[in-house]
Amino acid sequence: QVHLMESGGALVQAGGSIRLSCAASGDTVCIAAMGWYRQAPGKEREVVANITSDGDTYYRDSVKGRFTISRDKGEDMMYLQMKTLKPEDTAVYYCNAQRWPGTFVCGEYDWWGQGTQVTVSS
Repeated sequence: QVHLMESGGALVQAGGSIRLSCAASGDTVCIAAMGWYRQAPGKEREVVANITSDGDTYYRDSVKGRFTISRDKGEDMMYLQMKTLKPEDTAVYYCNAQRWPGTFVCGEYDWWGQGTQVTVSS
């Protein structure tokens, strides 16, 4: 029902900035909240930031003040602006979308993109 595609991952020096993009397609009216997750080598996948349909945002403590999540619902796009990057930000970053509760015709409870690699060198 919903397809997500991330882009923008790169190799960047510590202190640099990049912007990740997520394009949603298919039945995008099924999407309520969206978010960015990441998984570093040998670690569990963790939430980085999320944003509701109304635009309310959440950030994990380690990225507050450095990362900004945004969403363009008219273009079915979501972004993660990442600044002052640190080596510990190195991970595969995944786009996530959550279905409106009770909208059973939308199928899955949530959807994931394929991931995009961000590598921060020191």
